[in-house]
Amino acid sequence: MLNDQELEHRTEEEIEQQIEEATQVKSEYGEEQIQVLEGLEAVRKRPGMYIGSTDSRGLHHLVYEIVDNSVDEALAGYCKRIDVTLHKDGSVSVRDDGRGFPVGIHPKMGRPAVEVCLTVLHAGGKFGGGGYKVSGGLHGVGASVVNALSKSLSVTVYQDGKIYQQEYARGKYLYDLRVIGETDRTGTTIRFLPDVISDDNPDGIFERGVTFDFDVLKKRLREMAFLNKGIHITFTDERGETPVTEDFLYEGGLREFVKYLNHNKEVLFPEPIYTEGVKDGILVEVAMQYNDSYAENIYTFVNNIATPDGGTHLTGFTTALTSAINDYGRKYKLLRDNEPNLKAEDAKESLTAVVSVKMEDPQFESQTKSKLGSGQVRGVVNDLVKEELSTYLEENPSVGRTILDRCVSAQRAREAARKAREATRRKTVLESASLPGKLADCSERDPSKCEIFLVEGDSAGGSAKEGRDRHFQAILPLRGKILNVEKTRLDKALGNNEIKSMLTAFGCGFGDEFDESKLRYHRIVCMTDADVDGAHIRILMLTFFYRYMRPLVEKGYVYAAMPPLYKVTKGKMEKYVYDDDELQRLLDEIGRDPKPDIQRYKGLGEMSAEQLWQTTMNPETRTMMQITPEDAMAADEIFTLLMGDQVEPRRKFIEENADLVKDLDV
Repeated sequence: MLNDQELEHRTEEEIEQQIEEATQVKSEYGEEQIQVLEGLEAVRKRPGMYIGSTDSRGLHHLVYEIVDNSVDEALAGYCKRIDVTLHKDGSVSVRDDGRGFPVGIHPKMGRPAVEVCLTVLHAGGKFGGGGYKVSGGLHGVGASVVNALSKSLSVTVYQDGKIYQQEYARGKYLYDLRVIGETDRTGTTIRFLPDVISDDNPDGIFERGVTFDFDVLKKRLREMAFLNKGIHITFTDERGETPVTEDFLYEGGLREFVKYLNHNKEVLFPEPIYTEGVKDGILVEVAMQYNDSYAENIYTFVNNIATPDGGTHLTGFTTALTSAINDYGRKYKLLRDNEPNLKAEDAKESLTAVVSVKMEDPQFESQTKSKLGSGQVRGVVNDLVKEELSTYLEENPSVGRTILDRCVSAQRAREAARKAREATRRKTVLESASLPGKLADCSERDPSKCEIFLVEGDSAGGSAKEGRDRHFQAILPLRGKILNVEKTRLDKALGNNEIKSMLTAFGCGFGDEFDESKLRYHRIVCMTDADVDGAHIRILMLTFFYRYMRPLVEKGYVYAAMPPLYKVTKGKMEKYVYDDDELQRLLDEIGRDPKPDIQRYKGLGEMSAEQLWQTTMNPETRTMMQITPEDAMAADEIFTLLMGDQVEPRRKFIEENADLVKDLDV
């Protein structure tokens, strides 16, 4: 909808033509486009440099790299279908209907181009030469790294009426590329078996026992289908008795993505606002929709790569959003003359949005590619979104008024929260009157050595205070359940005494004013009873941390204590047990005759100070779980499901998981 000279409306046909020109290749994708930079020798020695880790995350990264190659073919306009299959032998195959890997002889290497792609690092159509204009993944190292880290790999290419095949073992080819048949289709199939350590394979790369997780791959493949409308991705798991297949095809692209993200929320208008366009060779696609929550959820991508830390595309979007809404409010007197302009946080409250940019050679601010740094993107996104959103608001006045009302309400709540924040800031930890939870602080002043236990109730708090190591452990008893912030705004949350106690004790602020350097404890431990009620209190705490102090969770400062559920005594043997399954295993091991004494703890308050120290607080013997959101979308979905207003999805979740609940006190 935008060209380099001016902002103007285009027909749908012209838009599609611009998008096609922005993403398709400039030249043929053949052996000449495969550029060679260096060899593969270091990959097996230092796999972490290429895939991040050799645990489950690294294992799944192999699949992403091969799928990315197929998606690049789709972005170039040559691929419509991608089939991913998990096989019984632990291998995975990725098949597409693109042009197929080039099979001609590489002019520099004197070997088939497909072999060069799979055996030489940085050999791929993503580096110069016009092979791809837009690509994601690891910029061409993907296929060769997957080959190097696989126990075995086979590639089958369907091209020019022939079927070509070659097999590899740990990155080395077993035989020359050969023709094995004829075909009337095109495309590539890669099947690989990751090199996992086992008794039979002690020299493997990946940690012993790691396997592909169906749900993890399903989320990523669904996301890829959302981001690339019209691509049909199938995902099949053949490892069980009955194969399971998921189909992902979203002709609506980002529109359907936003609907999916909002599916457990009440939306303020039925259809997401959507825009796409091209300027300066950069394709921008945006979908957004407001809901009845109080959280913002904006997800950004560059060439299908998630950028959780945002960057210039997010800045451009935020500026355009705020400006368009303010202009509309002023024009139609929905903002009073004596009221200040809305700020970005007002415009983003309760907004779910996806911003996707596709471009040549994006520049990132870190090796992890979590933040886009390309300066020209800011202006392109701002121009496109400002123009299109302004037009949308003019053409949809009822939606425009709904959005303005929501943003003005957020503005007033923000001002009330600011006053409450200042009141909280004025109080210091040394003022006992400001701490209704009765903080028992530690003597250590180095935050990296300090931990604070958030304990439910005064009785458990008393045992914790008595049993702790006063040098580095602080105790903050909380009375009852804290407020469910999923259903209320920040200004209301700040009126809750328990939340105020935590904020004052932590000392680091919250929201936009969060300051990590002022955090007084580098371990914040939720210590609740080992029952359903305790789990509810813990999820209330985590909801507050995730919604208003998210850096605490993202940076790994938040933990959940794991107190025992039982104490088992038989003769001189005394053992603490943490769940029912462990109890049954222990009873099978020690025998039930004579009958052992089994004490079930209904709450932390039943434990003596010494027992609480040994089981739950002693760094040498305790068990703690670090809370980290591996997937921001999944975390948002589960918090909304468990703590939001929608009853039906929560009822369905409870029904599906009721058999897992064993500790209801009824």
